[in-house]
Amino acid sequence: MDNDANEHEVTGLHRFFISKLYSEKMNITGIDARHISKVLRMQIGDKLQIVSNDGVRAIGEITALKDNNVTVHCLEKLEECHEPSVRIILAQGLAKGEKMDFIVQKATELGVFSIVPIVMKHSIMKMDDVKAERMVERWQKIAEAAVKQSKRDIISEIYPVKTFEQLLYDHDCDVKFIAYECEDNMSLKKALCQAKPLQELLLIIGPEGGISEQELQQAKNVGAVPVTLGKRILRTETAGLVAMAAVFYETGDLGD
Repeated sequence: MDNDANEHEVTGLHRFFISKLYSEKMNITGIDARHISKVLRMQIGDKLQIVSNDGVRAIGEITALKDNNVTVHCLEKLEECHEPSVRIILAQGLAKGEKMDFIVQKATELGVFSIVPIVMKHSIMKMDDVKAERMVERWQKIAEAAVKQSKRDIISEIYPVKTFEQLLYDHDCDVKFIAYECEDNMSLKKALCQAKPLQELLLIIGPEGGISEQELQQAKNVGAVPVTLGKRILRTETAGLVAMAAVFYETGDLGD
């Protein structure tokens, strides 16, 4: 079989993440096992893709099948990587309604490494600790579904909701950008050129109400560079996705 045909066959296989280190024999349990047996109605001998906790991708063959446990024998490791060369941590100001669901889903499809939901001064969405924990669980499930759909190699992590101060203290990346609508001089493209080589990026996006001057100053104090995303004002659910796509384009992760 030629490489193109083989790649097409691999792409068409259902993919499942297993939270254990890679071995030739692996077990898929819980919801995924029930999905395989009850929804997909796969049988012994059928092939699928697995991704282990240490990032190994492999083609596996089902050797035993129960409602809550599927045993897979790994036939071949896959070398091709589907992850961007730049690890983007998206610090997203909390957005109201279903906007956060949309942001999590689409950012994960694009290739975000992790997402930090942050409470900012102008955040319209408010939540107590119980609701915040419940929403993070929801967003993590959305990310997991998006990862499987987009055939990525890792599951994007959704961090607990943090304050802006906690964000700046906990995520000390060498390169930090904060998208600011009043920035006139530093374009994202120029900032990326100055940051090369780029391996990890903290990208800060404000909520619907924007970023306060105090938050901007706090970010600048820890080395964040204010950048403009162009001449038009973007909604919070658009800004992060546009910025991520621009980063991946500049770093060659959207193809040659």
